[in-house]
Amino acid sequence: MAQPRMSNPTAVVPELGEVVKALFKATRNGSVPPTTISLVQLRAGQIVGNTYLTVMHTDNLRKAGETEERITAVSSWRDALSFTDAERAALALAEAVLTANPYGERVSDELYAQASQHYDDKAFVKLITAIGQVCFFIPLALIAKPLPGVAPSQEWQN
Repeated sequence: MAQPRMSNPTAVVPELGEVVKALFKATRNGSVPPTTISLVQLRAGQIVGNTYLTVMHTDNLRKAGETEERITAVSSWRDALSFTDAERAALALAEAVLTANPYGERVSDELYAQASQHYDDKAFVKLITAIGQVCFFIPLALIAKPLPGVAPSQEWQN
């Protein structure tokens, strides 16, 4: 039977639980729809090639009532017809942050301006925090290798 490489990291470093709680609190206030956050975090999991993150965020989207078409289209969002302009801006920001750009800065002034058309200052910071939140979990998912489809421990959910 498959085993994660590491048991719950919060059991070893309890302070991580507080960080996780703070990140969830900072991103979940309604200024950015939870669906947008989950779409962005699913895209992040796809970019880094982590099954744990992609399964978790796909499950979250299904539980939120998202269609299979939209969930599947996240990997090819640029030509998918099922996303709003605000969701596209959020996906573009996440992709820019997580993908090297050999021709210039990752988040161009043009991309920033495009996204700022859809998000006020508070929502923009919440979106940035949501991208940072998934970036916080990426090393844990890649290194600790939790089992895909297995819910995180209660310490991680609170």
